[in-house]
Amino acid sequence: MLQDKDIVNDYLNGLNASMKSYAGYITEANNPELRQKLVSLRNGDEARQLSVYQYAIQKGHYKPAQQATPQEIQQVQTELNQGS
Repeated sequence: MLQDKDIVNDYLNGLNASMKSYAGYITEANNPELRQKLVSLRNGDEARQLSVYQYAIQKGHYKPAQQATPQEIQQVQTELNQGS
C-alpha cells in the first residue's frame, strides 16, 4: 500500500514533468489561442505544484535545499544579466 509520502512525491514528479513539457509546447505553438490555453494549464500546474510542495515540507516528506545567501542570489542575477 502506498504511503502518503509516496503519493505526494509521485504527484510532484508528475507535475514537474508536465511543466517541463508545457515549456516546449508553448514555445512551438503557432496558434495564439492554443498558446494561451497552454500557458493557462501550465499556470494551474505551477499553483498545484507549489501547494503540494508546501504540503510535503509541512508533513516532513521533503527537505528543501539550504536557502541561497544574498550574495549567491546577486551572483546569479549578475550572470543572467550578462547573458542578455
